[in-house]
Amino acid sequence: MGNGVREGQADFKRQDAEPVTSTHLPSEDKQEKKKVLNSLMSGALAGAVAKTAVAPLDRTKIMFQVSSKRFSAKEAYRLIYRTYLNEGFWSLWRGNSATMVRVIPYAAIQFCAHEEYKQLLGSYYGFQGKYSNIVHVFIRISREEGLKTLYRGFTPTILGVIPYAGLSFFTYETLKKLHADHSGKSQPSPPERLLFGACAGLIGQSASYPLDVVRRRMQTAGVMGHTYSSILLTMQEIIREEGLIRGLYKGLSMNWVKGPIAVGISFTTFDLTQILLRKLQHSTNVER
Repeated sequence: MGNGVREGQADFKRQDAEPVTSTHLPSEDKQEKKKVLNSLMSGALAGAVAKTAVAPLDRTKIMFQVSSKRFSAKEAYRLIYRTYLNEGFWSLWRGNSATMVRVIPYAAIQFCAHEEYKQLLGSYYGFQGKYSNIVHVFIRISREEGLKTLYRGFTPTILGVIPYAGLSFFTYETLKKLHADHSGKSQPSPPERLLFGACAGLIGQSASYPLDVVRRRMQTAGVMGHTYSSILLTMQEIIREEGLIRGLYKGLSMNWVKGPIAVGISFTTFDLTQILLRKLQHSTNVER
């Protein structure tokens, strides 16, 4: 009889224990999926807000990058002002929809990958008037120059992303860690985040800028009547025609204005959106 009681108690304990083990892993899985989704959403919003904020400056910089015209702050201001007078205020954001198609998934994946790798590795470690919309761009380029043209400049893009993204994230995370060590605060304030992001953008974009110029030239070769077959040949031609500094670093001073603003907004938007989403999820869980 005693044995029967003990067996009954053992069975009862096993039955109690089974639901806990069966629901534990799915719960962790669900949390991880929510975290990834939050990172993707925050990254997408960060990229969209940052690029939209600096779109007029970015458009102006690109117009100088793809031409042999000499860059100066005065000429850049004149171009922006003439565009505003002749075509209206919103023309300064022309092509931004195409930028959003590229930037939103790129920023979402970039920020999400950064968060995942950070967790994994641990604490140590468009032209004026030519196209009406992005669909028209794809159709026209595909018909006139072939599908391969859509990937022109792909190699310098990849090569440029490595130093840019690496240095940007490294600088931002390092500054946040130094701030926490010296101030004793676990999180910096929004203005401090903007400042850290600005420093990160300044370093990252300066390091990868020549490849950005090469990429723009290769991407717009057909439109501008040039033929660029490789990165090195493109660099050589730019240096021969315009010089090393004036050619490969054309528009860098504008990037020093645009870049820190864009990256500062991007990192700050990402962090604050992450915090907001976590708070909303926490309040939802508490209510349940």
